[in-house]
Amino acid sequence: MPSKKKPTTATSTTLGALGIEPYKVKKNEEYMNEDQATHFRAILDAWKIQLMEEVDRTVTHMKDEAANFPDPVDRASQEEEFSIELRTRDRERKLLKKIGQSIQAIGDEEYGFCESCGIDIGIRRLEARPTATLCIDCKTLDEIKEKHVNR
Repeated sequence: MPSKKKPTTATSTTLGALGIEPYKVKKNEEYMNEDQATHFRAILDAWKIQLMEEVDRTVTHMKDEAANFPDPVDRASQEEEFSIELRTRDRERKLLKKIGQSIQAIGDEEYGFCESCGIDIGIRRLEARPTATLCIDCKTLDEIKEKHVNR
């Protein structure tokens, strides 16, 4: 029996799922040059398109599946399913905003540099998380501070 393709969500997106090969860094290549910027722009554009298609599928699904079940349990089950889908889409809406900001940062030639300390975020980190705005060290410190504040 063929396996059903798992839907890609905001948290499970990978380069492979987007159909994009990892960037191959060339020897003595300047960080965030035109080729790298183009690579990340392609990743962000593909991710944005994928998320927009998910929105369209959700709208269609909710229209097609909406029914007024006479059984209260069936009705509650459907409402819960719709609620989960809408929460997922809300998270993705926020992610779309971050993607837009990242695309803008590429245009402003600010993409790929830590907002806090200004150093390179790194190609592999950006491929894993294309909307990253902090280097790994600053992100780690940020999370430690957040952990202490929320105690």
